Amino acid sequence: MYPGALAQTRRRTARPSPTTTARKSEAVRAGAARVAEQLKVLTRFIYLLGGVAKGIEAADAAAQRNDASPAVVEQTQKSKATVRTSLRNVREGMDKLETDFRGNPELNRYYIQLAGVASGAAKAEDLAAANQFDQAGRTLLDVVNRLTDVLLEMMK
Repeated sequence: MYPGALAQTRRRTARPSPTTTARKSEAVRAGAARVAEQLKVLTRFIYLLGGVAKGIEAADAAAQRNDASPAVVEQTQKSKATVRTSLRNVREGMDKLETDFRGNPELNRYYIQLAGVASGAAKAEDLAAANQFDQAGRTLLDVVNRLTDVLLEMMK
């Protein structure tokens, strides 16, 4: 065998240009920043929802016993409406995140893991519409877990 024969069998692969790699890395960084922002919004919301849900449950129980004043009942209804509106906004944010990842070639590979966060938020929204606020918060924890997994994958 000739000394140069081994070198001839080596395969050459095309390397992406530095600008293509930089653009892709920037897109992934921007996508990861958006996922991180959604995580912040969701965790803050879940924290606040916990206290509000307990207050709503207590006010509803008092109303069922006829121990709640009309002002308390009215405030409880306003709180429920605010939570439902907030959950709709959360779901819309998750819908947009999924759509943006699905439509961006650099982020599309993460979409598979991200898919489902909007449906999780929609499930939480449905639970809140049925006055199951605590369960809605628990459902959002699953969304947080999925977003965290996507973010970890993006950081690799």
